[in-house]
Amino acid sequence: MRDEIPVVDAHHHLWQLSGGPLYYPWLQDPQPHEFFLGDYGALKRDYLPADYRRDAANHNVVKTVHVEAECSRDQQVAETRWLMQIHAQYGMPNAIVAHAWFHTPNAGEILAEQAGFHLVRGIRSKPVTSRSPGESVAGVAGSMQDRKWLAGLRLLRNFGLSWDLRVPTWHLEEAAQVVRANPDIPVVLNHTGFPWDRSEPGLTLWRRGMKALAAHEQVSCKLSCLCLREGVWDYEDNRRIVLETIEIFGIDRCMFASNFPVDGLRVSYDRMFQDFKRMTEGLSASDRRKLFHDNAVRFYRL
Repeated sequence: MRDEIPVVDAHHHLWQLSGGPLYYPWLQDPQPHEFFLGDYGALKRDYLPADYRRDAANHNVVKTVHVEAECSRDQQVAETRWLMQIHAQYGMPNAIVAHAWFHTPNAGEILAEQAGFHLVRGIRSKPVTSRSPGESVAGVAGSMQDRKWLAGLRLLRNFGLSWDLRVPTWHLEEAAQVVRANPDIPVVLNHTGFPWDRSEPGLTLWRRGMKALAAHEQVSCKLSCLCLREGVWDYEDNRRIVLETIEIFGIDRCMFASNFPVDGLRVSYDRMFQDFKRMTEGLSASDRRKLFHDNAVRFYRL
């Protein structure tokens, strides 16, 4: 029986590998790829609205937000154009977070093209980051200290676009410095700040970064991608992360999201959202509606 809590899925992906118009290097390259959830081989298949709706069938998903799926970077505008066609045919997604590099010479041109699509609400442009807390990329082209990158980020305000921020935990405090310098750009942190290291030292670093970002009112947070590279979906472990994030950012600046189909490597859509609902049973009906629906509607102007 379908749960009737209205859901806006604030972060998911679609792609068509069989005869589709786009190329996804991380899915279609013949070389094996290892990512933070391990082998992504199971994702090398079409994932279209019918697949998404099948996965989400037990939940009342009323709108969705598509986040760029890392197609070939010379097709970043083509991806948006394809998604507009998908929306016209299937009625989803209802908003698009597109891609544009911030540090390239054509950043302004690409941003203008992306902003021309009426479903585009924001941009996800991943800065260059280090592989571990002990490494530094300070000053590297495309990093958060790169002047060209910072100038490109500031162009978002010209187009009324938000920024989907995705960096590992050890870059959260650095990202907070960027956010502080750009108070008029709405920002949403992806994937709960990637709390991959659940040891006490790891969580201490995560909390410090999360609090640094939450200190800035224009920053919201997606409660998503709680899966770990090793091990299965752990309800209790993920529950503490979700509730602590809500405590740090507040009810009005958090939103649930699936990150499907990627998170499907570890957990079903149904189990994930049943657990999200169980985790928040102690909250009021109005607060739960904010987390599952209202906050995403407001942030992405749905």
